[in-house]
Amino acid sequence: MARYAGRRKKTFESALGPLKLERAYYHCSACGQGFCPRDRQLGLEDTSLSPAVTRMVATVGALVSFEEGSQLLNELAGISVNAKQVERAAEAVGVEVGEDEKRDVEPVEVLPLPPTLYLGVDGTGVPLRAQELKGRNGKQPDGSAKTREVKLCTVWSAEARDPENRPVRDEGSVSYTAAIESAATLDTDEIPAAFTQRVLREASRRRFPQAGRTVVIGDGAPWIWKIAQELFPRAIQIVDRFHVKQTLSTVSKAVYGADSPPAHQWARRRHDELDAGRFPDLLRAVRRHADTCDEARKCFQYLHRNRDRMRYPRFEALGLCTSSGVVEAGCKVVVGTRLKRAGMHWTLRGSNAIIALRCSRLSGRFQDFWERRAAASKAA
Repeated sequence: MARYAGRRKKTFESALGPLKLERAYYHCSACGQGFCPRDRQLGLEDTSLSPAVTRMVATVGALVSFEEGSQLLNELAGISVNAKQVERAAEAVGVEVGEDEKRDVEPVEVLPLPPTLYLGVDGTGVPLRAQELKGRNGKQPDGSAKTREVKLCTVWSAEARDPENRPVRDEGSVSYTAAIESAATLDTDEIPAAFTQRVLREASRRRFPQAGRTVVIGDGAPWIWKIAQELFPRAIQIVDRFHVKQTLSTVSKAVYGADSPPAHQWARRRHDELDAGRFPDLLRAVRRHADTCDEARKCFQYLHRNRDRMRYPRFEALGLCTSSGVVEAGCKVVVGTRLKRAGMHWTLRGSNAIIALRCSRLSGRFQDFWERRAAASKAA
């Protein structure tokens, strides 16, 4: 039970400049806590920023560094919010966006589904602060880690064609969701891993299972195909062709030396065999070096394990994408350009918050979030 304890003044930063408000203050003697009910009604609870400025701060925090965001707010809108305030407010909104993403699973499109929908999954490392990495194994010489992997899921359509009649992603069809979270699920687990649930939510929003033809594209990592098989057993599975060729080129350099003519010739022949669907020839050529070259041994196992996902002539005949360029671009656009700049080291909470903001904006869902936020505040 809180009792009226007078009126309190506080200055808030608004889109029109500083705004001083005087509000009724209530205090609970039992727990020692106090609050101003009007702050909650106006969307000013636990902040010194108005809702409009909070949205501006979230926008710049999603796009540029917090210091640059502070400067932009001052230069473009005459609003004084220091870099630390931008960081706190942007991350707080990002946490809200992340929670909203878990609740909002209703389909977003009202237009008819395209004949084919693609779902791609990939991962990219983000540098975290040392305290966030204690006890984690990594690729450093001492076995420690400097990064954690952001797992990204993207859905798109590709009914458009380029001049050579190859599929091209449709403008405005790409959506993203991502986070630093686990994809590991045991067969005995009652609840799927956090990232598996994230993929399922995005598939539900995009009506992926309802499409006439569904395709899952990845780089060959076993965890990707485990998720695909668990959630979308009817989907066509394709290993990104560029990644396969990259792996074959790595073998050529390990066997013949980097940038040597024999290495280039060997890799080119293997690429041609892959494109032509001459898989037995490709496997034999790689296997010849498996006993003497560890890269060739791992490549042979990789090819053999994913051979049904590398039937590129058949996939081309069906008019399907065979490259995960959309997903690779997503890793750069969603994560790399904002979170992997020089000198950046993140907390787990902060990185996931900014990633959530960026996914929301890049997927065209930012306005929807603010509308739901305003409606919830009004209802409360």
